[in-house]
Amino acid sequence: MTSFLKFAKLCKDVESVSGTLEKIDLVAGFLAELDESELSVAPGFIMGTVFSSRSDLVMGVGPSILYEALARACGCPPEQISSMLRATGDPGLVAAGVVQRRKPLGFASFIGGEQLSISEVYQRFLAIAHASGKRSHDTKIKNLQFLFSQASPLEAQYIARLAIEDMRIGVGEGGVRDAISKAFGMSAEDVERAYNLTNDMGLVAVSAKRGTLSELNVILNHPIKMMLAQLGEGIPAALQELGTAAIEWKYDGARVQIHKDGQKVRIFSRRLENVTASLPEIVSAVKANIRAKSAILDGEVVAMLRPTVATPVNFAVNEIGQDERPMAFQEILKRFRRKYNVEKLAVQIPLRLFLFDLIYLDGKSVIDQPLKDRRALLEMVADPSLLAKQVLSNSPEVAEEIYRQALDAGHEGLMLKNPSSVYAPGKRGKNWLKIKPVMETLDLVVIGAKWGEGRRASLLGSYRLGCLEPETGMLLDVGWVATGLTDEALSDLTEMFKGLIVVEKGMELELKPAVIFEVAYEEIQKSPNYSSGYALRFPRLVAVRDDKSIEEADTIERVIALYKAQRGRNSAS
Repeated sequence: MTSFLKFAKLCKDVESVSGTLEKIDLVAGFLAELDESELSVAPGFIMGTVFSSRSDLVMGVGPSILYEALARACGCPPEQISSMLRATGDPGLVAAGVVQRRKPLGFASFIGGEQLSISEVYQRFLAIAHASGKRSHDTKIKNLQFLFSQASPLEAQYIARLAIEDMRIGVGEGGVRDAISKAFGMSAEDVERAYNLTNDMGLVAVSAKRGTLSELNVILNHPIKMMLAQLGEGIPAALQELGTAAIEWKYDGARVQIHKDGQKVRIFSRRLENVTASLPEIVSAVKANIRAKSAILDGEVVAMLRPTVATPVNFAVNEIGQDERPMAFQEILKRFRRKYNVEKLAVQIPLRLFLFDLIYLDGKSVIDQPLKDRRALLEMVADPSLLAKQVLSNSPEVAEEIYRQALDAGHEGLMLKNPSSVYAPGKRGKNWLKIKPVMETLDLVVIGAKWGEGRRASLLGSYRLGCLEPETGMLLDVGWVATGLTDEALSDLTEMFKGLIVVEKGMELELKPAVIFEVAYEEIQKSPNYSSGYALRFPRLVAVRDDKSIEEADTIERVIALYKAQRGRNSAS
């Protein structure tokens, strides 16, 4: 059984080296020594993810719970914790400092240094995730209190960071993938494919250790990463690239992955969160209109504004009426967030389902079949009322007409897909191209905020944004956004971010990275003021994309590519 102290020492060592290859070597050496039970947990811990995406479990620990548990475990006044936070800005360092000073001293693990194991910490986190009801708050605090009471300062540092799932050691999915590859002699490509299919890096690591990585495949009732589209340069260029394309509307909706297992239906969001309870009419539509015994379906739900609201369970036809328009994207997200009085909100914000792909059918994965064959299978098992309309053509004129129809109906544009392409989980490439008329936007992670002034003094008025460094998982800031926000929007955002405040220094806050903003801008400029080296000129909030996971944030590479592209356009003009 491996001690948690050994894991904490690994984290300290990884955090202290700057080179990516050095980090990977350290992680690989650690993983290679673990038994299977620990190996199923440690890769997630290293990435700062306690539970895999294929689990419905969430930690649900905010900074306030963390600090209360620390105060109780160590006899430290909350004011002292707040003071330490302002000084360090790091919950982990605060936990280490508080445990170092705790009273009374003499706990067994503090002396012996190896009482807590990786498995024991994980079991406490399981108890925290399973806590529910009126006593859930106390249950979470008591389990954290126990861990802190047993931990050495170094262990406490990483227990605290794990509890709020913000490790800060500079190892992301890519780094853990390469470490598993190195530890067990597997190709990085095979490790990545296995992870995209299972969304469980612990399962992937155990399979790599056993030499059974190739046996991992799509599993019913466990979400897989969704295939993603790349922005096309226009219809003529896209068709020149693809030749004959499968042409579909790009709906102004929210992506869903639907798992049907007999009469049991589970729905997952783009972030692979279980949202089944929030979408009862979609569950009913799938039960009534999908003839397969078991299937995994890919599609989009759209909030449709109708002149008279009928019961949204039955979709008689899939033609959108002329008087029907998609509601604002934020209205859809209200449905995804709603946990109570769902039926009432379903009447106000009725949803329609448009299916466009099939991932699994009656016991078999179909991701390696070409799109045209997957579409044929989808048409066999799904009622036409649920299908996104698709046209095969190589004609720019045909595509332009469908594009115009989509925009006239209030949707975003077109999808142009390669009919011969396999379904590539988690991949963004030229096999799926999206065509939109809007200017380039960036999906950026909110990592900080500032309180407003004057009448907005009680609201968070501006937000610090970060892009992703994919290998390390670090977030590099690219500036602030404060425009495009009404008082009502600021009030909603302030409420959303209250539970994500990590540290407050005067007017400025550091936030737990959990929410993505889609941001428009006039220009990208080089800037020494931000860790990315770039800044957005006149940024404006377009949408809160809490349907997207942090891993889907735009990368520093995309920021640089857009910067170079705009320079090319400017010099050409």
